[in-house]
Formats: sequence, structure tokens, C-alpha cells
Amino acid sequence: MRALRTLLASLALAAAGVLALAAATNGFRAFTTETARRQDVRAHPRLLPAIALESDRGVALQLSAYRGRWLLIDFVYTRCETYCSALGGEFAQLQGLLAAPIASNRVALLSISFDPAHDDPAALRAYRQRFGDRGAGWTAARPANAAALTAVTQNFGLKAVPDGLGGFVHNVSLAVVDPTGRLVDILDSGDPRAIAASLQKRIGT
Repeated sequence: MRALRTLLASLALAAAGVLALAAATNGFRAFTTETARRQDVRAHPRLLPAIALESDRGVALQLSAYRGRWLLIDFVYTRCETYCSALGGEFAQLQGLLAAPIASNRVALLSISFDPAHDDPAALRAYRQRFGDRGAGWTAARPANAAALTAVTQNFGLKAVPDGLGGFVHNVSLAVVDPTGRLVDILDSGDPRAIAASLQKRIGT
């Protein structure tokens, strides 16, 4: 009898473990928290708030002002010489690849700095220009205040931690926002042509 009780207890623990793993991995479909977050965004697009930004021209800008267009957002700080430099180059390429929908006001590109203390409008303009900004469709901006920075990190799942050397350790992803202002997808960087194709498919071009 004692052996039977031990067996039943072991089976119960194993079942509990399986249920916990299933819950943590979206039914065994995601084995990292980032994968689970992306799946959740695709399954449940979320309406973004009107986050207050300051553009690289020094103009007040609300994230909600982009409604009516597809919006591709990356998250950078201009002193970053690794991932953010790569993202700058990709956005410059995307300006060319998406030139037609940008010209017809159906697509916009937005780089949001998570280092607003350093990234003033002049630094943001210099960032775009450093990577060959083509002059249309791409804006760099910073959160207008601490509350806006918090809104950016919370709504887009941005992780940026000071690295102790004056920079940040941060995650890298591209957020896709639909014309109604909903975050509908999160993409990997590194392949501008694939990113452009994904967006053009959504637009129907």
C-alpha cells in the first residue's frame, strides 16, 4: 500500500509539472518568454496608448498620430555601436524597399530612443543621417517624459539595462503597428527584404 501511495504521489507531481510547463509555453508552442510574447501579440493584438514623443525636429509628436498608416518601430540609443547601428542601416534600406508605400502615406518608419537623457533632437537627426537617411518616411524620436518612457518599455516589451559603462544591454526587435494603432506583430531584425515583404503582404502590394 505504501508503494502505491508513493506511486500516486509521483504521478500527481508529474502531472502538475506537465500542466505548469504547458501553461508557461502556450501549450508547448513557445519555449522562451520572448517567443511566448510574440505569439500572444499575434493572437491578441493590443491597442497602443497615445505615447508622447519629441521628434528629431524638436516637435511634439503623439504615437497615435501615425494611425491610418502601417508603422514599423525599432528601439535604439544613438551612442550604441552594435545592434543600434545595424538597425539604423536596416531602416535606411527599408526606406528604399518601401519607397512606394511610404510615398503614398501607407507606411512610416519610427526609431524610438530609450536613452532620452542623451538623445536630444540633434543626436537623433545625426543618427538618421549617419546611416544614409533618404529623407522621407523615417523619423527618430525620444519619449517626451519619464511616463512616456515607461509606456514605451511596458507596451513594447523593451528590455534595456545599464551596462555599467555608460551604455545599455537591450533586446532587439521590430514592432509592427497596424493603421488602427494596434501592436500586431514583433519581428526579428537582420533581413530588411524579408521585413519589407512581410509589410507589403499586409498592405496588399
